[in-house]
Amino acid sequence: MSLTTAYEFTLPRGYVDRHGELHRTGRMRLATARDELEPLRDPTVQGPDDPRLTVLILARVVQSLGTLDMVTPHEIEGLFAADLAFLQDFYGVINFGSQEEYEELLAMQAQSPPLIGAVAPAPPAAAAPAAGAPAAPAAPAGVGASAPPPMPRARIEEVPRVPA
Repeated sequence: MSLTTAYEFTLPRGYVDRHGELHRTGRMRLATARDELEPLRDPTVQGPDDPRLTVLILARVVQSLGTLDMVTPHEIEGLFAADLAFLQDFYGVINFGSQEEYEELLAMQAQSPPLIGAVAPAPPAAAAPAAGAPAAPAAPAGVGASAPPPMPRARIEEVPRVPA
């Protein structure tokens, strides 16, 4: 019996690059302890509850996204909220869940209608985010704690800021 260390995924919406190309399929590898510790040394991260931690960890473990040569924090930051939430759930299931939970997540995704029709490059007037936009989601499950794997979410929850 061999250990699976990387898993294929399909984003609900997809990442739209600067050329307008849509990237939906990708591959995520299992996280190492270093993947969860190194981003904490980044000077832009204020601590284990900083939403930026999620971006940095996912950028380390997402090996491919469509035809992109490299996935960096820039690409993860450019994901639609539904795709970021999906990757957080996917990360939690492949790293901390069971084979059954992995199969359930894939089955739920297969039952959901694709959201591709909603993806289009934003016109220049709509390029800036709206005022009062919700904060980024919390770090992937398991970062610094033995929390149970997350259940797929219907929406992104706002993360309260912890005073420094």
